[in-house]
Amino acid sequence: MTDTYKALIANNDPEFSVSYQQIGEQELGEGDVTVAVEYSTLNFKDGLAMTNASPIVQKFPLIMGVDFSGTVVESDHAGFQAGDKVVMNGYGCSENRNGGYTERARINGDLLVALPESLTSRQAMAIGTAGYTAMLSVMALEEGGMTPDRGEVLVTGAAGGVGTVAVVLLAGLGYRVVASTGRMEETEFLTSLGAAEVIDRQTLSEPGKPMQRERWAGVVDCVGSKTLANVVAQTQYGGVVTACGLAQGADLPLTVLPFILRNVQLQGVDSVHAPMARRQEAWRRLASELDIARLESLSFDLPFSEVLDSAPKILAGQIRGRAIVDMGQ
Repeated sequence: MTDTYKALIANNDPEFSVSYQQIGEQELGEGDVTVAVEYSTLNFKDGLAMTNASPIVQKFPLIMGVDFSGTVVESDHAGFQAGDKVVMNGYGCSENRNGGYTERARINGDLLVALPESLTSRQAMAIGTAGYTAMLSVMALEEGGMTPDRGEVLVTGAAGGVGTVAVVLLAGLGYRVVASTGRMEETEFLTSLGAAEVIDRQTLSEPGKPMQRERWAGVVDCVGSKTLANVVAQTQYGGVVTACGLAQGADLPLTVLPFILRNVQLQGVDSVHAPMARRQEAWRRLASELDIARLESLSFDLPFSEVLDSAPKILAGQIRGRAIVDMGQ
């Protein structure tokens, strides 16, 4: 009997649809490493892709899911052998490359990161693409000259996947973290992660002046649009703002004034095509610097069977923290 594996697949015949299917080996696609997928995650991008709210999926049929962790079962790649623990995210997963919402994945080994020994497969997806993006954001702040003595660091969209891990990382590194959220009922949760102060996103989400009172030494922005424009306008002289998300929108209604009058830096953060050396450094630092106890407190298990129904919820901001998709459920 041929082995089959449960997968969540997008099709466009005759129109866009996503459904659970049983697939065989031939439908795993090409690659020199085969992985038994143990965990994946539910990210904002997954929500966009599964609902087709944004044209994420560019190839059909396609296995959904922007990341996964698991154990190598077969390998023709020199860098991996059966039994190795690996993590995969980005590089077109759920866009033009099969992703992680499958019990078995086949992938080019050049795209895989060996999981640091101190992390389990489940912890890797408690971190996931969101946590990895948060670390890339922290690294970008540091490369822009940020240190804890410079002043407050703002995290927008702080109750979401990237935001929660960013709060934990920055607090652990000694920064005074201010968390912005549209869910003020999550104040206690965010302070438990290390936020020194929680503010309502409405103070940042409406149209504002191009130059405002200086406050932030650094910003991790997960929201975009008017929020990003306002935080740039409020950033101190020489401050650093990183941009990694578009929860509010992809537009950016700002002026050049903060850049030419306050020397503000605006640094984009891309998790999809980041070079392998940068990925490995991010995962190395996550393994050594992220408070695992706090990571557990912001994570919850989501059965694979409930992923599709959960897609609209993450877009509506109804999911707090990190959703770990258990591929065995």
